[in-house]
Amino acid sequence: MNHKFPSIQAIRPLIDLARAEDLGPVNDDVTSRLTIPENAVGVATLLQKEVGVACGLPIVEMVCQAYDERLRVEQIPGFHFEIIEGHYSDQRRFPLVRVRGPVRSLLAAERVMLNFLQHLSGVATHTHRFVRRVAGTNARILDTRKTLPGYRALDKYAVVCGGGHNHRIGLYDGLLIKDNHLAEFPTRELAARLSKIVAQSRSEDPTRLVEIEVDTLEQLREVLTVDGVGVILLDNMDCPAMEQAVMLRDKANKRGKIDLEASGGVTLETVRSIALTGVDRISVGAITHSAPALDIGLDIEV
Repeated sequence: MNHKFPSIQAIRPLIDLARAEDLGPVNDDVTSRLTIPENAVGVATLLQKEVGVACGLPIVEMVCQAYDERLRVEQIPGFHFEIIEGHYSDQRRFPLVRVRGPVRSLLAAERVMLNFLQHLSGVATHTHRFVRRVAGTNARILDTRKTLPGYRALDKYAVVCGGGHNHRIGLYDGLLIKDNHLAEFPTRELAARLSKIVAQSRSEDPTRLVEIEVDTLEQLREVLTVDGVGVILLDNMDCPAMEQAVMLRDKANKRGKIDLEASGGVTLETVRSIALTGVDRISVGAITHSAPALDIGLDIEV
């Protein structure tokens, strides 16, 4: 996936769902209707209140259009979208964008805008933390499929904003044979069985990702003999085992041809040690499924 925000066609169903949750079947914000004059106009400023990476700004205009076409998104002088999006800031109360229009509509859209921005910025920020921990090594941080239903494209975009890389998007665009797929394969038959499967995949699509998961160094030795494998996933191996795996890969003259990917319980405390083993990729489910929301607020001036 490229560093590009998902299309309105992909995102609009999520926005419509969020809007329906808030305004209900009667399409009503009771509090604003009873407290704010119908003709009141204001300007809302979205502020990043916490150190981190801003992500998701294009969705602000999408949300505004879903609520009220009179809402206008304005870039703050000196703070253009292309500069702020994916930008790490150590400032608090960092201005992101302004929205001008009817106050009732601003208040109705406020929570939905913030929910999207806080989540996406949280994913980008958490990814950024992992990326910084492996700086100076050859390892890249990758995401997984551990995303909220419907948020896959958004979450993977946020990972890229944070400096990470995308793994396969879904089950359809990559061959990733894991332990459950191999449960019935004796180790002595592993190479022969996998060679047939990989060959079939290559015949269907030569560009398709081909990745095999191994749990032991014995399995790794077998998989290293299979032609057409691009990545070998080292599942829940400790660092000494991963160091041996790297040596076995290099000894088989597969360096630059087969990447080794570490996976399983990776944390901010362990990721650098893993990177120093010499693996090429580290997949981290936590950057999407456990990213804390970034604190972003909205101030309205009437």
